Amino acid sequence: MRTHYPRTRHLPWSPGATADDLRVTDLSGLRGREVVVTEKLDGENTTLYADGLHARSLDSAHHPSRTWVKALQARIGHAVPAGWRVCGENMFARHSLAYDDLDSWFYGFSVWDADGRCLGWDRTVELLRGLGVPVPRVLWRGVFDEKALRALRLDLGRQEGYVVRVMDGFAADEFGARVAKWVRAGHVRTDTHWMHAAVVENGLGARAPLWAVRSGAPADAEALAEAVGLPGEGDREAVARFAPEGRTGDERLVGVLAALLHEHAPGGRRARVAARLAGAVGMPLARRVADLVGLHTALHRPYPDEDRRTGLARLSLAADLGLLHAVARATAATDEAREQVEWSALHAEEVRGLDEGALAEAFAELPADAAVRCRAEAREAYARGRVIDAAGAVAATWRWRSGAFPRLIQLVGPAGSGKSTFARGLAGVDTYVSLDDLRAARGARADQRANADVLRAGLDRLDAALAAGGTTVWDATSLTHQQRSLVHAVAHRRNALITHAVVLVDEDELVRRNGRREHPVPPDVLTAQLRRFTPPYPGDAHRTWYIGASGTIEDEI
Repeated sequence: MRTHYPRTRHLPWSPGATADDLRVTDLSGLRGREVVVTEKLDGENTTLYADGLHARSLDSAHHPSRTWVKALQARIGHAVPAGWRVCGENMFARHSLAYDDLDSWFYGFSVWDADGRCLGWDRTVELLRGLGVPVPRVLWRGVFDEKALRALRLDLGRQEGYVVRVMDGFAADEFGARVAKWVRAGHVRTDTHWMHAAVVENGLGARAPLWAVRSGAPADAEALAEAVGLPGEGDREAVARFAPEGRTGDERLVGVLAALLHEHAPGGRRARVAARLAGAVGMPLARRVADLVGLHTALHRPYPDEDRRTGLARLSLAADLGLLHAVARATAATDEAREQVEWSALHAEEVRGLDEGALAEAFAELPADAAVRCRAEAREAYARGRVIDAAGAVAATWRWRSGAFPRLIQLVGPAGSGKSTFARGLAGVDTYVSLDDLRAARGARADQRANADVLRAGLDRLDAALAAGGTTVWDATSLTHQQRSLVHAVAHRRNALITHAVVLVDEDELVRRNGRREHPVPPDVLTAQLRRFTPPYPGDAHRTWYIGASGTIEDEI
């Protein structure tokens, strides 16, 4: 059933309301509620369904400005549940305002289910992102505050206004009380209606190629490389071969970027990919791309069939197996490699993984660290074939449910990345083991000649600290698996919860920071560190924190 989008009422202080517009006369439907305020875009109200679309009018006729959004609906309609509708703004044609930096020519702002109920905002954003549809820019969020909303300042030469809506979902008959808008005065500034004038396209911005891939459009490898800050790099043929298997949203983008950047797997280049991508797509997606880049080549090589299920189960702790095999297919250079990928894919069909939702629910009542430990141990037990479901996971993890174990936070990252600054700001740390401090105590912080003795002293101190309980920080670069394994051996002996705190900062920023440090490392030493740096994968520790240039945790596994 087709449904037109309701008319949005103007807030009492909206200067753009005309004589035939509706105004909110009672703000009680907003007061006391958490709301989100988004930019009001100057486009054409459009509704998408699984099997079609229309503009505000249900019988809207053809117009050249609607051709692109029709193609979008054809790509994503299969993922819209039957009876649901996605409402948004068709931004292809310029109306009164000109845009030159759009993420897409369609922005979604609400999703309605088959019962005619508008979904809550966070669920709306999640669902739209899965379809490859961006949402308008959020200007403010919090409990409704008229004073704060009146104080919002917009660039009236570039912005039409804003829309305020409650964060929670609501029924259709509540729309007038739960949604309102503020529109600038004299919004329409042309004599000719845009539909009767020549179509002038609005401009797309740097992130548009990313959203195009999310929505299922063919990937433009060169535009993608430019968008993520790696111009001229990447394997265009691998991108063309990548088969997304019906994936949309972030899943498709992660796979396409991994296929594009797969040649960065050797040495420390995987860390470079993660750090560079974090600024363009955020740390969670950047980390996933880098993990696919690092792991996919394993599927090109022969592997003992008797161990294959366990190996794939372990890989599933670090990456989506479907995406991993799709990237491996796209990048396989020989017939033998392609055959190995297909054989692995057959075995992967039997590796379903634990139900993460059920796992989280099973340990929801435990203290935070105990729940983290139990989930991690359950995943490891699944990889080893010892449990198959959440019920088995509960039975297999009883020894950690009390939380009576020491904690280790192992810092990982090159010099100057901000590891120590991050760690010094952590609360509840009982012991801090810094190899630099131990060298300084011997007389020279930069003296690397006594590394073996310093490491031995540090590991002894770590062992004593974990034996006493509490939380211990290990502050060293820990750039390679071998370096991390020495610390892990002590932690395992003391039954400690291991957290990796991995700092991923772009190389250019590292060089700048190193130049400002009180104790800078020589440039050739930093270059060598970056070349050796191989970040750990999810599953290498019970928990992994990913810290970006912000110095805060931007992703957690």
